[in-house]
Amino acid sequence: MGVDARIVVYAPDQTTAENGCTAAFARMAELDTMMSDYRKTSELMRLCDKAGGPPVKVSPELFLVLNRAQEVSQLTDGLFDVTIGPLVQLWRKARKVGMAPTKAEVAAARKLVGWKKIKLDAKAGTVQLTTPGMKLDLGAIAKGYADDEAQKALKKFGISHALVEMGGDIVVTSPPPGTKGWTIRVPNAENGSGEKEMLFKDCAISSSGDTEQFVMIGNVKYSHVINPKTGLALHEGVQATVICPDGITADSLSTAFTLVRGRGRARLMKAYPGITEFVRVLSFNTRAVSFRASERDIVRPRLA
Repeated sequence: MGVDARIVVYAPDQTTAENGCTAAFARMAELDTMMSDYRKTSELMRLCDKAGGPPVKVSPELFLVLNRAQEVSQLTDGLFDVTIGPLVQLWRKARKVGMAPTKAEVAAARKLVGWKKIKLDAKAGTVQLTTPGMKLDLGAIAKGYADDEAQKALKKFGISHALVEMGGDIVVTSPPPGTKGWTIRVPNAENGSGEKEMLFKDCAISSSGDTEQFVMIGNVKYSHVINPKTGLALHEGVQATVICPDGITADSLSTAFTLVRGRGRARLMKAYPGITEFVRVLSFNTRAVSFRASERDIVRPRLA
């Protein structure tokens, strides 16, 4: 899915640790072949190749992730949108060449974007992309789901003290032996400014913003997070960290919180009553700022 993945475990013996981690990485790789937009042969890209055609039967995993994505899209009035692929491709190019896409290029890509262009049929297990040329991008939700599935694989080997991380999305189970939790440095958690070391267990922690993937164009810092309604990459120095019971929720909501404003954030909190007490926007900074460290440097487990 275009990011590094790592697993930290405490197990009764070396063999259990190796077998558990092998199974967990294998599950992540399996999901990568389903949901990565970096692989032309992934199930996701094969679905996109059939955009504009009839409904397509997809795997239960891909349907689950798309269904959750549509739920968040509805709650954010389309600000969270996995049909954003054409715009993502434009801004990936911009990061490589150091030049923003033209207004005409953005306008053309926006015609292919819109969460209502996805039609899901839960009974048939099918997905229909209604407009030819549509491209889906699950970068704001699939990593968290992969973290969840990796933890499930580890538990099958009796490993219940583990940390799984993909690109800043972290899911932890029981804390390391003799500790009260996994120590993770969270950006801007200290009075809304500095980083803070916090203890976590049996939850997911996800950060979104412009700390790692961005491009400087004309002295403006453009994030990899894109507003699907404007077609423009965020350039406000926005960063959000959320804590949820599971990775798929944390991954999607952390991105959503960088896009929604005011009442939109309150609506998201209210929409997930089962996780309200676990979710906190630890940073929402709309000032243009410079981050010297990368996200994987700031949000990481600190092990003894």
